Amino acid sequence: MKAKYERVMIKLSGEALAGDQGFGINPSTVKDICTSIKSVYDLGVEISIVVGGGNFWRGRQSDEMDKSTADYMGMLATVLNALALQDSLEGMGIPVRVQTAIEMREIAEPYIKRKAVRHLEKNRIVIFAAGTGNPFFTTDTTAALRAAEIDANIILLAKNVDAVYDSDPNINPDAKKYSHLSYLDVINRGLKVMDSTAITLCMDNHIPILVFGLNDPKNILRAISGEKIGTLINGDKNE
Repeated sequence: MKAKYERVMIKLSGEALAGDQGFGINPSTVKDICTSIKSVYDLGVEISIVVGGGNFWRGRQSDEMDKSTADYMGMLATVLNALALQDSLEGMGIPVRVQTAIEMREIAEPYIKRKAVRHLEKNRIVIFAAGTGNPFFTTDTTAALRAAEIDANIILLAKNVDAVYDSDPNINPDAKKYSHLSYLDVINRGLKVMDSTAITLCMDNHIPILVFGLNDPKNILRAISGEKIGTLINGDKNE
């Protein structure tokens, strides 16, 4: 199997690491995901990862909580997930570096673009944690920002659904599945793929997004090889 892309950004939801238990980290699920990532790594692809924190913390738990505080708590949750991925991947013999947007030198490197790119060039997987380091920005925006900074060829957006639909397929059995969309389609139709800041960043920097389901971790390998899965989002539906 041949890889279609040389350098990729993999965006994982925090919920994906929880598996069937729905909360926290499921070691067997993490191992399955990392095994799939290893198969991509073995193809010589340079891999960066951003993972969410929704398996531990999602938004404000009450209206009385300060939004900035809630967002910082979410950033810390992403660090937990990043370390779990690092540990699992290193157990498979893969060199990994975690870089955080909030400094915590005892457990990870601070984010430095040039150092991140150098790690990738040396065939190390780089996991970006703690979001952008600023409240009011999602991990989707982090993925788009870091992908632009490191010149990633594509963002592989692994979700809990297999593609982008015009409505929630878990609620509406007649939901329409899209195989191809433009950035403006996503924005104008209000499709809940990534937040508008992330989509705009991708559009401005010409970074395609492939949305696919992580119900089968091997889908990551299928996506890398260029197999027609999920929904491709780029500058023009006719591309």
